[in-house]
Amino acid sequence: MRRVYLLDCTLRDGGYINDFRFGEDVIKGFCKKIVKTGVDICEVGFIKGDAYDPDTSLFPDIESFKNVIAPKDSRMKYVGMLDMSKPIPLNRITPYDGSSIDGIRVIFKKNKLNEAYEYCKRIQELGYFISVNFVGTDLYSDEEFIAGIEKFNELCPYAVSIVDSFGVIKRKHFLRLCYIADSNLKPETILAYHAHNNLQLAFGNAESLVEMNLKRDLIIDACVFGMGRGAGNLNMELFAEYMNENYDTHYDIQPMLEIMDEYLSDIYKKKQWGYSLPFYLSASKNCHPNYSVYLEEKDALSVQDFDHILASIPAEEKANFSKEKAEKYYREYLCKDYDDSKDLEVLNHSFKGKDVLIIAPGRSIKEYKDSIEEYINKKDITSISVNFLPTDWKVDFIFSNNMKRCRKIDDTKGVKMILTSNISSDVESDYRVSFEKICGEKTETLDNSGLMLLRLLKNAGVNSVLIAGMDGYDEYYGMDYYDQSMEYSFNLDAKKRNACIAEELKEIKENMDVTFVTPSSYNA
Repeated sequence: MRRVYLLDCTLRDGGYINDFRFGEDVIKGFCKKIVKTGVDICEVGFIKGDAYDPDTSLFPDIESFKNVIAPKDSRMKYVGMLDMSKPIPLNRITPYDGSSIDGIRVIFKKNKLNEAYEYCKRIQELGYFISVNFVGTDLYSDEEFIAGIEKFNELCPYAVSIVDSFGVIKRKHFLRLCYIADSNLKPETILAYHAHNNLQLAFGNAESLVEMNLKRDLIIDACVFGMGRGAGNLNMELFAEYMNENYDTHYDIQPMLEIMDEYLSDIYKKKQWGYSLPFYLSASKNCHPNYSVYLEEKDALSVQDFDHILASIPAEEKANFSKEKAEKYYREYLCKDYDDSKDLEVLNHSFKGKDVLIIAPGRSIKEYKDSIEEYINKKDITSISVNFLPTDWKVDFIFSNNMKRCRKIDDTKGVKMILTSNISSDVESDYRVSFEKICGEKTETLDNSGLMLLRLLKNAGVNSVLIAGMDGYDEYYGMDYYDQSMEYSFNLDAKKRNACIAEELKEIKENMDVTFVTPSSYNA
C-alpha cells in the first residue's frame, strides 16, 4: 500500500439532511476547521442549481466556490461534486486557475456512463482533476464494471470510486469489486470508496480496503459525525483515529469534535441521522433510502407492512426514488379490495337515530375534559375515539386505520373496535371496513383518520356528528396531541396539510351536520 487519503464530504452528503442549508458562517467555518484536522481533500458541496445562495452548500458554477474557501490552504485539495442526472452547462465551468476548487467528482448511474465520459473529458481539458464515481457500483455486473473502468482509463482520471449508494455491499462482494478495480485501473489512478451506513458496513469495508495493502493510493470518503443521507456515512472522526492508531498518521481529531459540537449537534437535534429500522429495511430490499424516509413519516406502518411495501417495488424502480412513486406504492398497498357491506349494515343499525361524538387525540381534549364527558353521558350520543383508548371517559367504539397506534391499544375494556382493511388480520376487531372506500384523494389526506371516520359515518347513514380533539396540525413538533408519544413530524408541511383537510371537510359538511365542540383550525 502506498498512501491513504481521507476525503471529507460532510457539506455535500450531509446536506441531504438539512437541504444543504448550513448557513454561510458555518460553511466558511467548516472549511477552515477541516484544514486543521489534516484531512487531505474537502468536498465543499454540490455543483448544481442556477442561482447561488451563500447559506447553502450548492454552487451553480465554479466561481461561487471562492466565497467559502478563500483563502485556500495549500495542504488541502478542494473539490465539488457534479451529478450527471442534471449537470450544469459546461460554460459555467471556467478554466482552472487555482483560485477555486481543484477537482470535480462526477457521479453517474449506468445509463449515463457515456455522457459522463464526454463530460469528464471536457472537465479535464479545462484543467481540473476528475474523480469518476460509479453510483450503485454493486448494480454493475463484473463485465459492466470492467468495461466502464476500461473506458475511463482512456482519460487516466485522478480517482475512480466504488460507491455503495444504498449501504448494502457486504464485505465479500466489496472485496471482489476492489480486486476488479485494482486489476483493471491504470496504476496511477487512485481507488476511492464512498460508503453509506444503512447496514453498518461502512467502517468494516473501509478498514478491509486499507488492509488489502494494494500498491496504489486510496481515498476513503467520510463525514464528520457520520452526517449523511439515509443512515449516514462513515464517521470521519472514528476512521481518522483508526488511521492514527494503525498507520502512523497524524490527523487532529480535536477540530472534528469542535465541528460536531459547534456546527452539527444542533442540526442533529432537529433532524437525526444514523442507523435505524427503516434504513435497515430499505437496505435489505436494495431500495433507495428515501423510500424509507417517506414511509416512516407516515408513522402508520408495522415492520411487516413496511417490508411488504418495499418488497412490492419493481426491481427497476428500487434505485429511482420519487415522492410520486412512493405514494403510488403506499396507496396500492393500503387500497386493496375489501367487501365491508355486512359490517356497514350492522354499523348503520348501531348508529341509527343517534348523534355521533368523535374524540380525536388533539391537545384540546385535556382542557375540555368536563364538557366532553357531558356529551358522552347523553343517551342519544354514540362516542367513537380515534386511534386511542381514552382514560378519562368510556367510549362506545374505537376507530383505527393506523397499524402502529392500533397495536398500542392493549386492552379495549369491552369497547368495540372498528378497523380499516389495511390493519393486519391478526388484530382482533368487531367491525372491519374498506380503507379504499373512505380514504382521501390527495397525498396529504390519503390516510387522515378523522376524515376517514367521517366518510365511514356518512356511508353508514349518520347525519349529525360532534367532534372533539380534531385541532389541526402545528408546525412546531410536540404541539398537536394530548399525549406527546403520538406526535410525529410532517416535514414542515403542517399548513398545507391543514388546508387540504379543511377543503375535504368542507365537502363532507355538504351532506352531514358537523359541529366542533373543542377549538379547531378547521372550524370555519
